[in-house]
Parts: sequence; C-alpha cells; structure tokens
Amino acid sequence: MSQIRLATLADIPRLSEIRLAVRENQLSNPGRITVADYEDYVAGRGRSWVAEDDGVIVGFAAADGENQTIWALFVDPAHERRGHGRRLLTAALQWLWSRGAVVVALSTGPRTRAESFYRAGGWRVTSVSPHGELQLELRRDG
Repeated sequence: MSQIRLATLADIPRLSEIRLAVRENQLSNPGRITVADYEDYVAGRGRSWVAEDDGVIVGFAAADGENQTIWALFVDPAHERRGHGRRLLTAALQWLWSRGAVVVALSTGPRTRAESFYRAGGWRVTSVSPHGELQLELRRDG
C-alpha cells in the first residue's frame, strides 16, 4: 500500500540514493548536495515528504518554507508513473500554501519529462537561468 508521510532525518540516505538514481535532471557534481542540505529541508527551513510503497521509500519532495520553492521532487525510476510524484507535490504545495505562499517556484531541465509534468500541472516558465535551467512558478489562484 502506498502512503505519503513527513520525512525524518533517518530517511536521508534513501533520499540521496533516489536523487542519484534519476535518469533526467542528474547532478553534474553529486557532491554538491550534502547531508546538511537534506537535513535543512527535513528539519530546518523546509519540510520533506516521502512516498512509501509497502514500507519502502520510492520518492520524495522537499519544499523551502523561507523562499516558497520546491527544492526537490524525485521518484525512484523503478516506481515512476504510479502517481507518487503528483501526491508528493500536492503535499509540498499544501504546506507552502498553508504558510501563506501565493506563488511557488522551482527549476528543472528543459525538454524533460519533469518539464512536461509541471506544465501539465499549471506551472508557467518565467525565465531560463544562466545554466539553462527553466524557472517555473505556480500561482495559488491558478
């Protein structure tokens, strides 16, 4: 059975494992994301959620409560296309909306399944970063 729950510090090794396993939006320098980064989004300025399938973490989302952004949304490639990403994103957005966010932002690679996923959910491209990442936003009022 699948469920969404808040992530704990004990989940961080699995979150990192999933982040490094993705086929798109791979990190050019995996060392750039540290345990301290994950800790900050689990028990610091942000919150994180995990999707569990029969007790196994299969995906996670992390939101930044200070900047009203989605820091991460990743699903283990073996568990894609089962609705985990949509449920994780919903949990993160609900938390940000409850904190008063009116606009939530994120970035992703161009011409990726992630870009299609976000656009289908109503996200709009606002700019392109110097590194070529798409900057997207979603307004609470649609």
